[in-house]
Amino acid sequence: MSVLQEFHRLSERNQFGSASMVLSGAKTKNCGERDFGVRKGFYIRFGKRILDIIGAAAALVIASPILFLCAVLVRLESRGPAFFRQWRVGQNGKPFRVIKLRTMVHGADTQGPKITASGDPRITTVGRFLRKTKLDELPQLFNVLRNEMSLVGPRPEVPEYTVKYSLAERKVLDAKPGITGPASLAHINEEQLLARRPDKERFYVTTIMRRKLQLDLAYCRKISLLEDLKSIFQTAGALLFLPDSPSKSMKQSRV
Repeated sequence: MSVLQEFHRLSERNQFGSASMVLSGAKTKNCGERDFGVRKGFYIRFGKRILDIIGAAAALVIASPILFLCAVLVRLESRGPAFFRQWRVGQNGKPFRVIKLRTMVHGADTQGPKITASGDPRITTVGRFLRKTKLDELPQLFNVLRNEMSLVGPRPEVPEYTVKYSLAERKVLDAKPGITGPASLAHINEEQLLARRPDKERFYVTTIMRRKLQLDLAYCRKISLLEDLKSIFQTAGALLFLPDSPSKSMKQSRV
């Protein structure tokens, strides 16, 4: 079954309505328009894409030796391709395949839930290191160059979870998804938090995903060069000094 067929099937069972609204972005306005309370200026229309191209190209040039080494290590440890591609829902509900370094055993996406918590037996030894350092996200720079993603923006979800968005939350699909952003930074240790929950998938959908969507929608209301540069530098700093404990915002969400 194709991802679009699965998307429609899941949506028919969902209380929020048909998948066609998600896929087409119907009755929503682009990020930066009146619904988000900001003006659609030069940066949103042109500057953001310029930053994406320059930033992604420069990052790939600098990180290419690291990316190559990581890919070799992935192949040496376990059978299967070095890269993992997964369907995600992008801008205006358009599906695309996000690219990552494979961190789990080959075929793991068909052997368990879509979410991953620390300690998941499907994660390989090399994969644990890649996930902790976020190096598995490097190939998404290719998604940026292909204009499927941005350096900064809401994280793209899998169709199974996107159909659970409320009508208000679906407005986040008006923005191009990003590699990092305020929501990603606030939940940088999401896997550790999930590991402590017996109801991992339910907790993700009802708590973590909702909080991330709130932050993503807030980001859409104030997209600017300054905000994007701030997120990029904060991400670099967070990866250099990655804490071992869940983020403060999520500590407060425990029940």
